[in-house]
Amino acid sequence: MKKSVVENNKKYPSPHVGAVLIKPDGSVDKAYRGELREGDHAEYTLLDKKNRDIDLTGSILFATLEPCAKGARNAPKVSCSERIVNARIAEVWFGIEDPNPTVDHEGIDYLIKNGVKVFQFDREFHKEIEEYNNKFLKWANFKNAEARKVKPKPIKKINQIAENTNLDSLSKDALSKFLEDSGSNLVYNSPEFIDELIQMELLEQSAEGEYIPTGNAILLFGKKPRLKFEQASVKAKVDFGNGEIDTESFDDALILIPDQVEAWVKKVIPESFDRSKFKAGKVPLFPPKVVREAIINAIIHRDYDNDMAKVQLEITPEKITIKSPGKPVSPITLEALQNFTATSLSRNKKLTFVFNQMHLMEETGVGMDTYREMRSKHHLPLPVITYDDPNIVVTFPRTADAVRDFSLTDAVAQLNDEELVGIDFIKERNEVSRKEYEEYFGFTARKANRHLNHFLETGLVRDNGKGKTSPNYRYIYNG
Repeated sequence: MKKSVVENNKKYPSPHVGAVLIKPDGSVDKAYRGELREGDHAEYTLLDKKNRDIDLTGSILFATLEPCAKGARNAPKVSCSERIVNARIAEVWFGIEDPNPTVDHEGIDYLIKNGVKVFQFDREFHKEIEEYNNKFLKWANFKNAEARKVKPKPIKKINQIAENTNLDSLSKDALSKFLEDSGSNLVYNSPEFIDELIQMELLEQSAEGEYIPTGNAILLFGKKPRLKFEQASVKAKVDFGNGEIDTESFDDALILIPDQVEAWVKKVIPESFDRSKFKAGKVPLFPPKVVREAIINAIIHRDYDNDMAKVQLEITPEKITIKSPGKPVSPITLEALQNFTATSLSRNKKLTFVFNQMHLMEETGVGMDTYREMRSKHHLPLPVITYDDPNIVVTFPRTADAVRDFSLTDAVAQLNDEELVGIDFIKERNEVSRKEYEEYFGFTARKANRHLNHFLETGLVRDNGKGKTSPNYRYIYNG
């Protein structure tokens, strides 16, 4: 990417793009934008210039920017996404989305529609790619906004103006909290603050000069969001296990809900509980902060086009369950969520941006670090993620028995309590050596080997193919 040739194009800044191809025989080739001729896309250089006469069926392609979409190139030029499909590439990994209105997720959609498996780079690489493409991304986002004014795409209700609303429909408490938590120096309702909300596309100005909130603004800061979005609510229920049940509904502006949920959770969860072998002794039943972060992910990433479903929180002695309406956003898969490797694509980018500005969440994450670190940070079992139409369901087991009950595989039911903790340790790290496993838990070599061999027998882990006596031999979680 960094080798890309800057083009003598005064119309727009060119992107920096790098591409790497892993061929079926294991050989590797690579290219960058403008490598052989100014303006040539990295994928075009790689597929058509360097490998035109080679059968690339089943190859894997990595590109730092989403491949351009069908229809983005004027005939007779062919888009990169079409070239990839024509070359029968099996798998594409991309770094960041291209906001250019001629692409704008359509490259990803075209690949998926034509049977190509699509994945995104890990979050750690996004920032560097974005920084290197800063000028291009600013231009592309500007052109995207212009294009939508001229020829609007079908847009979600939350991105449209909320008719029959005005500035009085927004909560002063919510807007003031946004200013305070984001570290802004602006003053509530000042012209400068209004202008910032317009720049964020949360307000629009009518021909009469009146400021009208968008659906996103009503969700984030509205006095009564449910007047416009009946589904904008978090429904909570706790079953204390003794016949006593308590319920609560959180209907305020979205940015106020996380603190409200955390306060409620602190009130309803008993102060101590014995979590069996996950940690000896009496410990807090469940960290309220974890529930708060899970709720943030649920309300940020849910599908607000589904006006029949609400975010749900249910607490029982055995588990804590959070339901968020909507399927995973392509190319994020359910498997990636279950293995805690899902990346940054967000269904609701304005909501994500505001929550990020308030330091309520990482803009480039979907809660994966929170979930992956449950065992190491809180001595709790890792959560189980499933899809139960229409909801993504995150289940936090609270006991060793609950882990067996809610596991995605019957093999987990064969594990004893110590092995349950051990398999979570491997899942959290993805792969470990016998020595790492032994030292972390303070086991003897014999006991560590017994656990690891049991995991192999049940299919919960696999080895990395090295000889078992090799110092590089590793046990890999079979997610």
